Amino acid sequence: MGDQERMVEAILFATAEPITVRELAGRMPHGADPAEALAHLRKRYEGRGVNLCRVGDAWAMRTASDLGFLMQRETIETRKLSRAAIETLAIIAYHQPVTRAEIEEIRGVSVSRGTVDQLLEMEWVRFGRRKMTPGRPVTFVVTDGFLDHFGLENARDLPGLKELRAAGLLENRPPPGSGLPGLQDDPEDESNQGQSELFED
Repeated sequence: MGDQERMVEAILFATAEPITVRELAGRMPHGADPAEALAHLRKRYEGRGVNLCRVGDAWAMRTASDLGFLMQRETIETRKLSRAAIETLAIIAYHQPVTRAEIEEIRGVSVSRGTVDQLLEMEWVRFGRRKMTPGRPVTFVVTDGFLDHFGLENARDLPGLKELRAAGLLENRPPPGSGLPGLQDDPEDESNQGQSELFED
């Protein structure tokens, strides 16, 4: 197992993107048990400057959360999203898998193709399975890239409404008909390049 830990460790440090157990098994000798090696490594890296983190169904080495300030650059580039994109992303994250029609029902306004395209291009959102309803509409779900960006193991780790309000990211009084507390029923205005602290780099 010691040799297998070293193999997994080497692969994780050399791989830019999170890697699954199946992918690890495909690189390791026949009969190796990467899942067990990962369990040993995760325990060994607890409390270290680098931790072994689960990202969806994959694994990656990440800087310990309390040391993130050491990795900040002098110039911080922020990714700007329109309010429409922020609302759409939040709805997908909290309601996935969700169709375009369901997103529009929650927001109360139509969702332009440009909004969804932007989220797809950022690789924070991907197509999910088609719903078994008339027309078989496609659904949208968040990606492992989205989870990795915000340091989440899975979508269930998203902060609750109380946490968001406590952090000042949501208004205390939900607007009527919004479907999500703190989200305004603004018209679909893609030129509005507002930012949200929740979705900054």
